[in-house]
Amino acid sequence: MSALEARQQSAAGTDGTGTLRLIRLAGLVATAALVFGIVPEVLGSLWLKVLISAAIYGLAASGVALLYARLGLVSLMQVALVGVGGWVTLKMWHATGLPFEIDMLAGGLAAAIVGALLGLPALRMRGLYFALVTLMAAAAFQIFITATQFPNGGEGWLGVSRSAPAFMPRPLLATTDAAMFRYVVAVAVLCFLAIEACRRSRAGRAWALIRKSEASAMAAGVSVAFYKLAAFALAGFVAGVAGGLLAATIGVLDARSFPAADSVMLFALTLVGGAYAFLGQAITGLLFRAVPALLNDVGVDGDIAFLIFGAALLHALITAPTGIAGQLFGLFGRLIRLGGRR
Repeated sequence: MSALEARQQSAAGTDGTGTLRLIRLAGLVATAALVFGIVPEVLGSLWLKVLISAAIYGLAASGVALLYARLGLVSLMQVALVGVGGWVTLKMWHATGLPFEIDMLAGGLAAAIVGALLGLPALRMRGLYFALVTLMAAAAFQIFITATQFPNGGEGWLGVSRSAPAFMPRPLLATTDAAMFRYVVAVAVLCFLAIEACRRSRAGRAWALIRKSEASAMAAGVSVAFYKLAAFALAGFVAGVAGGLLAATIGVLDARSFPAADSVMLFALTLVGGAYAFLGQAITGLLFRAVPALLNDVGVDGDIAFLIFGAALLHALITAPTGIAGQLFGLFGRLIRLGGRR
């Protein structure tokens, strides 16, 4: 190959990369315009509520993806951490009447602390053993919250009333379903950006080294314990924020909304949607909430979704480890390369 041909191929590759970046940027702009401008105006109240829930659980899935993609850890307690965030958010509002944003941050911080504490076993174990520990933690939360219930304005430390509950109002900027949808998506995007900033920082480099080899990480002077717990705290924080958003959307929470099985399902669907890109977590939220609702809407039992999810999980594990998002990115890349050859 001549030097001229090499330069031409290099230029073509650079141009393809630039084209791909432009397409991604255009896709982000188009998606933002669709999500914030068109979707809330054309959908009815029922489907807006479904998409709000999908966005909330997509945000929760970002914590699962963080632990799995960056550290190779399987956490099956994320929905329980969503419940922790929702509990603290409700308690804060009923006890203090502070603005929702402060209550939501308090819920996120509480879930971050709980997530870090429950992540302590990860310092000594991995794989199936750690997954079982987190699953037992999710089951313990389900038992605890069934016995105590969520605060609903009653007297006492727990604040549980057996009569008519007091509903927490929505944020001032999100009093309608359309506004609440935009609010939830905006908060989710901010959390995604925070995770991405951490991934590109020193913490992200430490996580990558730890996933490759903990021994190599320690030899390089990385504090494995600190960065593992930081990842669990960040995953817990986004779950707690998701719980606060869920509490604001509904106004009151119920113990039946946080079964341990949902944590397992959320992890499985994170693999299906894609754990290595935020598009994958958005797809996870849609699969988790929108697919069963769509089946019910067309007159099919929503439980059929479990069969679909099982087949999709097998497909992801066998042929598509990067999930649906990875397949979409791969397809776009191939189309761009084909276009460049022409």
